[in-house]
Amino acid sequence: MERLLTGLQPSGRLTIGNYCGGISQIVRYQEEYDTFLFVPDMHAITVPQDPEALHRNIREAVGMYIACGVNPELENMHIYIQSENLYHANLSWILECHSAFGELTRMHQFKMKSANKEGFSAGLVTYPVLMASDILLYDAKYVPTGIDQKQHVELARDLAIRFNNRYGKEYFTIPEPLIPQIGAKIRDLVNPENKMSKSSENPKASVFLMDTEKEIRQKIMSAKTDNDGFVAFDEVNKPGVSNLLTIYSVFSGLSIEETTKKFESGRYAELKRGTADLLVEKLMSFQDKFRSIMDSGIVDDVLDRGREYSNRIAALKYEAVRKAVGFGRG
Repeated sequence: MERLLTGLQPSGRLTIGNYCGGISQIVRYQEEYDTFLFVPDMHAITVPQDPEALHRNIREAVGMYIACGVNPELENMHIYIQSENLYHANLSWILECHSAFGELTRMHQFKMKSANKEGFSAGLVTYPVLMASDILLYDAKYVPTGIDQKQHVELARDLAIRFNNRYGKEYFTIPEPLIPQIGAKIRDLVNPENKMSKSSENPKASVFLMDTEKEIRQKIMSAKTDNDGFVAFDEVNKPGVSNLLTIYSVFSGLSIEETTKKFESGRYAELKRGTADLLVEKLMSFQDKFRSIMDSGIVDDVLDRGREYSNRIAALKYEAVRKAVGFGRG
């Protein structure tokens, strides 16, 4: 069984964009791959975090994964916290010493997050290497990712090939991005030219998985569309309408073609109402399950198992890499 690895930062509330591009992919593939699902809390502190909020977000992220359909009882499902495995940071340092400063500062995410800022942490520059370590520690073959994160998987590929060539052995599996055909990029509801973000300053821009029914309906019904008046999937010329069709498609399980046909004879208001109704149905169900999970104590049991397993696998990889570069007494 080939390995798949993915994670979602616990730096804020999860959105339907996180579900469409990330969580739904894990649920879809969880019986097909040996799955490593981790909470990248070390990545979260590239920008300042409130410690208590971070503790809470970590636990709630795991609870929401499970509420959305991730099955922690599968033998091939391993859920763990990044910082509870010290090999991530240890391998990251080795790979940083095999990385060029220029290739890190050319990363899209670094350019975006550092733009117009007088100062930023060194971690904002080097965190893509930590991300590569997250992947390479476990010989993950596939990494589900959105289009905007594909560059990070490409860096992991480059570092793996570079290391293997330098030390004359296939120490790392070369990972491949697994980009969903539908939902790879859910757009901002107010400005559909942008990606939906949990850090958006506009409260109407994103639907969060824990939003109330009223909030969900208000946000979807006020979503920006266009003045054409007809429903069609065209991400270039009709990004707002296409975004709603994409959301409906992911949450309903219908294809884009089937979703478009369902609404093409109606007006935008019908598409919005249909999308809002579907989201209310799905998110209310997720929320009920989430509350039950958080009251049950299952999260700690799942994380304890994941910590033990991930450390055991990572230790084997790190020991081989440590010896390859000449650390220790030989």
